[in-house]
Amino acid sequence: MKSLGDLLLKKKKELGQLVTIEVGKTPSEGEGEIQEMIDIAYFASGLSRQLYGLTMGSERPYHRLYEQWLPLGPMAVISAFNFPSAVWSWNAMIAAVAGDTVIWKPSTKAALVATGVMKAVSEALSDLGAPQIFSLMASKGAEGGEWISNEKRIPLVSFTGSTKTGTNLYEKVSKRMGRSILELGGNNCAIVSEKSDMKIALKGVAFGALATAGQRCTSTRRVIVHDSIYDEFVSKLKNIYGNVKIGNPRDEGVLVGPLIDKKAVDTYIKAIETAQKQGGKVLFEGKTLKLPGLEGGNYVRPAIVEA
Repeated sequence: MKSLGDLLLKKKKELGQLVTIEVGKTPSEGEGEIQEMIDIAYFASGLSRQLYGLTMGSERPYHRLYEQWLPLGPMAVISAFNFPSAVWSWNAMIAAVAGDTVIWKPSTKAALVATGVMKAVSEALSDLGAPQIFSLMASKGAEGGEWISNEKRIPLVSFTGSTKTGTNLYEKVSKRMGRSILELGGNNCAIVSEKSDMKIALKGVAFGALATAGQRCTSTRRVIVHDSIYDEFVSKLKNIYGNVKIGNPRDEGVLVGPLIDKKAVDTYIKAIETAQKQGGKVLFEGKTLKLPGLEGGNYVRPAIVEA
């Protein structure tokens, strides 16, 4: 694990660029994701010395009882496009020091990053003369996930993605007496009181909503603001939205890159229309953008809706 972290550190910039190119994160976010892999490799390295088991006295004389942790076997990680490498590492590196092998089924929208990461990891293991305990699986659409869900030889499945898909996977894995680790969609809220530091609150809300083009399960989706500061807060937030730089994530100063695909754009526009039908008032118009030199890209202007 330590050597794996060292190699990822050497390849941090180029792997971070792959994240930017394929899923549209800014370079700082892309490299930040690789840094998370490095951190978890070093963490797992230390954790490998701490797999303790409890011991206790027995009612039988001259006996003691002890707790021993054993590997589960092959586990599977199904990751989403928005964190195309970090999520795999959080699971795989901890599993590895516990003695498990790992099958990785990346999002079909982020197979390039997964291939680059696996190539680097495989290289590190090969240099150490260690077995290739990590494997990568490519499939069309949901086929790979369906196979993993129903495969009895995989005792543990870790899934990151939508609540709908996660619920479906959980039912199938549970039915065969397997275990699941699920990280599903969020609907996160920031509460801004009249006692808050408005400058910090605005930064927190704006970055939480706009980073990764709002495509994180941890993205800020709702803000509850105290009456006494409401007008001022909304006015300043609209000003931030009006000045935020949207475009090619590799360009300097850009905070908001493209959405992952055309389907995501359609879902975004539909969400705004639904909010309006339910009585929402659009304070800052979200719409599709056609940017010079970026024709065909899935760019949108972020929206603010009063609900």
